[in-house]
Amino acid sequence: MSVSLTGQVALVTGASSGLGLGIAHALAEAGAAVGINYNAHAEPAEQAAAEIIALGGRARALKGDVSHEPDAIALVDAMVREWGALDILVANSGLQQDAPVAEMTLAQWDKVIAVNLTGQFLCAREAIRQFRKQGRRGVSKAAGKILCMSSVHEVIPWAGHVNYAASKGGVGMMMRTLAQEVASDGIRVNGIAPGAIRTAINKAETEGEAAERLLRLIPYGRIGEAADVAKAATWLVSDESDYVVGTTLFIDGGMALYPEFRGNG
Repeated sequence: MSVSLTGQVALVTGASSGLGLGIAHALAEAGAAVGINYNAHAEPAEQAAAEIIALGGRARALKGDVSHEPDAIALVDAMVREWGALDILVANSGLQQDAPVAEMTLAQWDKVIAVNLTGQFLCAREAIRQFRKQGRRGVSKAAGKILCMSSVHEVIPWAGHVNYAASKGGVGMMMRTLAQEVASDGIRVNGIAPGAIRTAINKAETEGEAAERLLRLIPYGRIGEAADVAKAATWLVSDESDYVVGTTLFIDGGMALYPEFRGNG
């Protein structure tokens, strides 16, 4: 099976590092023009765009805070100005601000919900508006594709991370509701829920003794790599998955199977 996104235009939010960066590279490799969104750190996004262009692809780094409505609108507008259309949105931007519930501030709660949930809503809304405006362009079976970045914590409670878990639970229901609402327009909305994935940001949690403890929660016996997520994301926004609508794909080595119950609890 060969996945092709030739002629398509994709916006990946929060793509200057980690999973978003891996997804941006994978979409470009499959043939899409890619907008690489960042908020605070321009250099990694610009470097990624330069690398894609050097390999013969099309890419542009785009600054914007997805939780800020004018920025979300401007991101989609910039994609249309640059390439004339938008076919794919990967709503990946997210963050954590962890604290026990009794110590968590309202600012910590608001910030995580704003970026992880409201930011995805704003970008999805703007993408849907553009998909409807442009109609089917003949580059894909769908009129548009949205991929919402969730987490195993849309179903697994996570003490000490109530804001993050609530945001991802919200992403799951938002995704399914959007999918139900816009499928008749030919727009496919799906989600992706990574488990433990090795990236530069969580290096301390995925190496040495920490990795050994983490592996107890992963029935498949290995920690995931960014490429595991990028390959799945590319498939989900391609015509190879055209009949997949309103589904969250868990990429977690079985973490969401509650492995602590392998011994009957």
